[in-house]
Amino acid sequence: MKRNFILLLFIALFYLFPNSILGAGTAETLLEYHHDVTGDGKPEKIILFGIPFESNTAFYKDVWVEIKMKGGKAIRINYEGGYEPKLDFADLNHDGVDDILYSSATGGSGGLYNYALHTVRNSKLLEIPLPTPLQIEGVFQNGFKAVIDIPGINKPITLDLSGRKADYLRLGLYQKNGILNEPTELMIDPIAFFEIVKMKNNKGFGLKGYRQISGAYHADGLGTVEVLWYYQNGKWNPVNVQWKTGR
Repeated sequence: MKRNFILLLFIALFYLFPNSILGAGTAETLLEYHHDVTGDGKPEKIILFGIPFESNTAFYKDVWVEIKMKGGKAIRINYEGGYEPKLDFADLNHDGVDDILYSSATGGSGGLYNYALHTVRNSKLLEIPLPTPLQIEGVFQNGFKAVIDIPGINKPITLDLSGRKADYLRLGLYQKNGILNEPTELMIDPIAFFEIVKMKNNKGFGLKGYRQISGAYHADGLGTVEVLWYYQNGKWNPVNVQWKTGR
């Protein structure tokens, strides 16, 4: 009787969760690297693993890396899931040893990525916080205009949005005479993604971050804020801030 019950339970679970019963969720080796991240002068074997959300999907719900150390020891770092997980290496904290930058795409419409930065210098795992986004402010103004105040840029950015007048009238954002129906802020995304860049006026490498600013909806792109960050004295400093009109 008990055996029949277990069999019936298995059949029910199979129809309800076929991917789990058939083994979806098994860890996969995504990428393998050989890179010195401890500072001992010898490359470590670094394996990036992922567990797919379900079979035949490109989204990994669990991602982690195992760093094989000398003597059989291993260091594991758990990451946020996402699409196309990968690692990049650069000495971003300027201690003479390359750090590990993880990234994976969220898959959302904003083109956002998950990131994490770690160092394992001398085989000690330490997370390095990523740059804190600048406090950017942006609002629509009467006359089909927008103003954006960006720290690091001396004057506010003023945009002429009259070419989008028909769309904004349709949405009820403006009246025909160009008066706003109500105060409305622009859509300011978090940092979408970082890239490692070689610094020109500072030693070594830094991170360049990109943030999109949109108008009435996300596809109504107005431009991008590009910030070059440099890690010094235990914190990230913005050394160059630029506004690029358009998406």
